[in-house]
Amino acid sequence: MPIRVQNPGLLTTIQDLGRSGYSHLGISAGGAADSLAMRIANILVGNAENAATLEMTLAGATLEFDEESIVALTGGECECRINGDTAPMWQAMRVPARGILACGATKTGARLYLAIQGGLDVRPIMGSASTNIAGHFGGFEGRGLRKGDLLGVRRGPNSRLPTLKPGAVDGLYSREPLRVTRGAQHHWFGLEAFGKLLSCPYTVSEQSNRSGLRLKGEPISPRVRSQLLTEGVSLGAIQVPQDEQPIILFVDQQTTGGYPKIANVIAADLYRVGQLRPREQVRFIEVVIPRAIDLLREQEEWLKQIFQSQRNRYTDRS
Repeated sequence: MPIRVQNPGLLTTIQDLGRSGYSHLGISAGGAADSLAMRIANILVGNAENAATLEMTLAGATLEFDEESIVALTGGECECRINGDTAPMWQAMRVPARGILACGATKTGARLYLAIQGGLDVRPIMGSASTNIAGHFGGFEGRGLRKGDLLGVRRGPNSRLPTLKPGAVDGLYSREPLRVTRGAQHHWFGLEAFGKLLSCPYTVSEQSNRSGLRLKGEPISPRVRSQLLTEGVSLGAIQVPQDEQPIILFVDQQTTGGYPKIANVIAADLYRVGQLRPREQVRFIEVVIPRAIDLLREQEEWLKQIFQSQRNRYTDRS
């Protein structure tokens, strides 16, 4: 049952949880920029958490569904409509045959996720359906969607669908500081520079993308100016290049780098990085590594507890 792309939006790609295990070949894991929203969308329509979804950036897509489909929208706040009627987010809903789902620009957050019951029918490459735009592989022909593209959908199970508990995702995208641990070369900067990172606000540059978020603010000057040999870099690392403006390495990052890393965003906060918009302000706060591990465990427990008893009905917008 194909889905026709009438308008692809600014950048719409197919994403899942990424292809881990290939960084030694120079291939980043990629995957959804906000994996938490993507997982919730899939659960709401009865899919496996890693089913292929659509990730829309800043301006959503307009899609025509050949057949009746069950879908869920999660992520940044966005006005979406099905055949002209408002489509609620964070719950399963029905798109009728020949129905049009139109997603507008995000009002808050940077990305919107659309899960379709059954998941998009995409041939996995290295175990993943995620689009690697730089490598021109994965997803739909290794690129963002274009007008006229036809997307296949797998048949989904006719199962009872869960709903979110009331207020479950309230505060999910809080404006609290991003939590970081000390980076591999934090000692190159000294206490003053590290303190500046934690005390000063930074603004997300319009040059940011899925590879990295360039920040603008107080320059961070290293105390040690030795040449760093190229080494492996981790997702969420905050590196400081020669212009002394930090960069958060993100899901499509390069796998090696030669700039010193002053800090690293913790895994439990990476989904929030995926929702940062250009010109948005961000702050940082330090946590120790054992606390970072605990926070990730707590997030996984939270995800298990936010759904309530399953139901047979879904929102009908026809």
